[in-house]
Amino acid sequence: MNQKLSRKKTIKSVMPLLVSPARVLRGEECLREAGESIASLGKRPLVVGGDRTLNVAEPHLQEVFAKYQLDATQASYYPDCSETTLERLAKAVEEHQADLIIGVGGGKALDTAKLVAYQNQLPVVTIPTSAATCASWAALSNVYSNEGAFQYGVGLSNCPELLILDYSLIKTAPKRTLIAGIGDALAKWYESSVSSGNSTATLIIAAVQEARILRDILFQKSAAALSAPGGEEWREVVDATVLLAGVIGGLGGARCRTVAAHAVHNGLTHILASRSALHGEKVAYGILVQLRLEEMVQGNQLAASARQQLLKFYGEIGLPQTLEDLGLKDVTLSELRSAAEFACNPKSDIHNLPFPVAAEQLMAAMVSTTVSVEGKKEVLSSQ
Repeated sequence: MNQKLSRKKTIKSVMPLLVSPARVLRGEECLREAGESIASLGKRPLVVGGDRTLNVAEPHLQEVFAKYQLDATQASYYPDCSETTLERLAKAVEEHQADLIIGVGGGKALDTAKLVAYQNQLPVVTIPTSAATCASWAALSNVYSNEGAFQYGVGLSNCPELLILDYSLIKTAPKRTLIAGIGDALAKWYESSVSSGNSTATLIIAAVQEARILRDILFQKSAAALSAPGGEEWREVVDATVLLAGVIGGLGGARCRTVAAHAVHNGLTHILASRSALHGEKVAYGILVQLRLEEMVQGNQLAASARQQLLKFYGEIGLPQTLEDLGLKDVTLSELRSAAEFACNPKSDIHNLPFPVAAEQLMAAMVSTTVSVEGKKEVLSSQ
C-alpha cells in the first residue's frame, strides 16, 4: 500500500520535457515544400508578423495557401509583443475563426504568435526570417510594453508544432541580425554554466556541455559565416543560433536559466535610446557585464580572462562592447540607475548568480565592461 502511494506521488510530480518543436523543416526554399505539414495543422491560419517580414514571406505563403486551399488572413504585431497587441490579436482570432497561428519574422513576432496560440489553445507554426534569436524554438514568450520595455516572461505549455527554417528567407535579413543572434546564443554558455550550479542531473550536464560546444562553434565559424552569406559556415552558424541554442534551452529547462546577461537586456529596454539596439546586441553586452560582476564581487580571474577573450571576438565580428556601442553614449545617471534597478528587481534572473548584486554594483559593472584584467581603463563607456 505504501509503495502504491509513493508511486502515485512520484507520477504526479513528473513534469513534461519541453525539448523541441514537434517537427522541424530546414533547408533552402523549404517553405515552398511545407504546405502539407502546415495544412495538417489547420485550414484557417492567422499569420502574425511585422510589415517587412510579412511582405518577404507572403509570396511563399500564398503559394502554399492556394495549393492546399487554406483560408488565411494576416495581422501585424505592432506596436510590440504587448498586452494591447495580444488583446487585439485575440479578437482577430475570433473574427477569422482561426484554427492555426503562423508566426513570421524575428523574435518579437514569433513570441507574439506563440503566445496568441497558447492563449487561444491553437497550434502554432514559427517561420523565422532572421537568425537573431532561438524564439522560433522555445516554449517561452516575453511580453513588453507598447514602447518596448520588458515586462515579464510567460512559460508556454509546449514548443511550436512546426518550425520552418528556410535559409532563403534568413538570407534576406541584414547581416546585423545574424551578428546579434551570435551574441544571444553565446549567452547560453555564460549563463547556464552559472545557473546550473553543481547539478548532477544528466540532462542538465548535457545541456551545459552543449552550450560550451555552441560557444566554441561560434568562436570558430562566425567570422567565415559573416563573410560568405549562404555558404556552408553561414548555414552552420544559423543552425547554431536558431536550433542548437533552442535544444540547450529545451534540455536544460529551468536549471539552465538566464542570468545577468538577459537581466541587463531587460533593464536596458527601459531606456528609450536603447530601442535601436537588437535583443542579441544587448544580451551580448550583458554577458560582458556579468563577467565583470564576477570579477568585481568574487575576484574571479577566470571571468576576467573570459571577458578579454570575448572583447577580442566582439571586435572581430562587430558586437557591442560598451554602452556607447549600444547607442547610449549620452545616457544619464538617472536612466542608468533606473535600468539597473529594474535588472535587480526581486524577480529578476540576475539573482541566479551565486552572489547578491545591488543596483550600484551593477551600474559600476555596466560602465566598465572594457576595463583590462590589470585594471587599466582602456575604454570607459560612460564618457
